[in-house]
Amino acid sequence: MTVEAPLTTTEALPRAMDDRSRRRFDLRSANGRWIAAASLLYAIALLAHPLVPNGARNSGSLVDTFLPWSWLAIPLLLFLALVRRAPLALITTLLPGLAWLGLFGGSLIDQRGTGGELTVVSHNIGAENPDPAGTARTLAKTGAQVIAVQELSTTAREEFQGALPARYRHHTVQGGVGLWSTYAMTAAEPVDIMPWPRALRATLATPKGPVTVFVAHLASVRVTSESGFTTNRRDQAADLLARAVDRDPAAKVLLVGDFNGTSHDRGLASLLDGMTSAQEVAGDGFGFSWPARFALARIDHILARGLRPTSADTLPPTGSDHLPVVASFRL
Repeated sequence: MTVEAPLTTTEALPRAMDDRSRRRFDLRSANGRWIAAASLLYAIALLAHPLVPNGARNSGSLVDTFLPWSWLAIPLLLFLALVRRAPLALITTLLPGLAWLGLFGGSLIDQRGTGGELTVVSHNIGAENPDPAGTARTLAKTGAQVIAVQELSTTAREEFQGALPARYRHHTVQGGVGLWSTYAMTAAEPVDIMPWPRALRATLATPKGPVTVFVAHLASVRVTSESGFTTNRRDQAADLLARAVDRDPAAKVLLVGDFNGTSHDRGLASLLDGMTSAQEVAGDGFGFSWPARFALARIDHILARGLRPTSADTLPPTGSDHLPVVASFRL
């Protein structure tokens, strides 16, 4: 029988170090695989987000609303991959990044141009706005031919209108929404989308023919633990407004206002169908407009049919909790 001699200290130390290194490598490889799997699943989730069901809690709409912020998880995955020194994980973190760029990469490009012939500014001025007159002057300084406002209280209306220059002498106010223009205005009327006036329609006589303008303030939404994302009233109002816009025979149509939803929100699909978002084709960035102090979502919109947007942007804060949005068009 052969008896192995015990290892000397000089022989045992390298072997122990090899064992520890092997265990660290195995652990790092395992962690790397988990990070790689998480990156792959996240990329799939981004691309498959339309499959998230709305259900009674409107979860799909909530996911749609904040989808542009989904990039925040990507640096975390990259950091974990670097810490673990996992090459496979590093490579797979590219997948959610590419998926996000496929969805929103166009918004990172400055698409603003020149040559606009009609400028429109839209703003939810806020029922609690402490300075409606100052807000009116700020909007007028854009040089816009069309000013649309939402959440215009009865007490603020006179102050707002009195602060506008005389060139905005053509106007209509229906409930809390109003429209002022330097062009003659005809056929001004409310649009029935809610039990009380929240939308209007009017036709403007521009130098290159009539342009019909819809101004709307859709129902507010909330996120609650009991009901989830409460968009039902907003979605119903959006559908009614969409029918009114679709039925309108005008060749050139503007649809502006506070929709209380983003352009990615499936609940507004009927309203956005057939319309061009000025921000998406002629803006710079996402054009987030709410809340004003740190804008997280673009819920204020300027949409067009039959007009080509040349530029779109948001304006600095006023006394409202929304940022004004502005866009120019070729007629």
